[in-house]
Amino acid sequence: MPLAHVVRGGAIEGVHHGSVVVLAADGRVAFQAGDIDVAFYPRSALKPVQAVALLRAGLPLDGELLSLTAASHSGQPRHLDGARRILDRAGLTEADLRNTPDLPYGAAERDAWLRDGGEPTRLAQNCSGKHAAMLLTAQLRGWPLADYLDPAHPLQRLIAETVEDLTGQGIARVSVDGCGAPLFSVSLRGLATAAARIASGAMDTPEGRVAAALRAHPDMASGTDRDVARLMRAVPGLIAKDGFEGVQIAALPDGRAVAVKIADGADRARMPVTAAALAHCGIDPGVLAEFATTPVYGGGAAVGGVHPTDVLAPATA
Repeated sequence: MPLAHVVRGGAIEGVHHGSVVVLAADGRVAFQAGDIDVAFYPRSALKPVQAVALLRAGLPLDGELLSLTAASHSGQPRHLDGARRILDRAGLTEADLRNTPDLPYGAAERDAWLRDGGEPTRLAQNCSGKHAAMLLTAQLRGWPLADYLDPAHPLQRLIAETVEDLTGQGIARVSVDGCGAPLFSVSLRGLATAAARIASGAMDTPEGRVAAALRAHPDMASGTDRDVARLMRAVPGLIAKDGFEGVQIAALPDGRAVAVKIADGADRARMPVTAAALAHCGIDPGVLAEFATTPVYGGGAAVGGVHPTDVLAPATA
């Protein structure tokens, strides 16, 4: 389904296809475009679900460190310090992490890292908060640490069970995410259902604790200037999480939720499509205006943008 046009100088020069689902507060599908029931890999958009699983297993974190547990962080000093603090609670160090070494994900943070002669590290990699929390959980439960990423490990089996519980569907396939953690495929409908259950969770539940952490500390879940953090700050009560290959979830406290998958994985189409989907939730378009397009540049100046197609336009009476 064509979801976004790439417009340069008034002419369409590209089209991004994909799928979108919008859930009403009662869980019914209020809007859909494309195939919302085919299984796909949610990538890092699944991290809030993984964080719920860790809390169910006894992870003793809340606030900014729980937000970091569900993060694809930019690699700011506060993110690296937070991951170290989680490891410290387990009596562990960066050497115990098994995620893939990488440079900081944030462009400014990566440039500064390289100027200082930095190389890829496990701590700088954007999933280090999640991995540190996995290690802390395994240590507290008395589970083995060296193989905590093995799909057969008790921790990963519990995460898989939580994915199936919150999405309401079985896992279709299992693979490996970029960071090395097991990755579970579900449908877009299932992913939106999980986001809705987290966002509407009672405060004394693991779901509610994850939602509260994301709302209170959106910068820890991504980065100060990242679009996901700005979106959560712009829409009161919203939780949101992005994922590689053009995936995005967003959900409100009453259970309204959206999930987006851009078929070609283009990140530039992710937020404009998400903003258009959120408009179907009744959010003021004025609040979403800054997210409604991604600039297209020519000669250093904006000469167009990536815009949602008419497929995403609200129905008119």
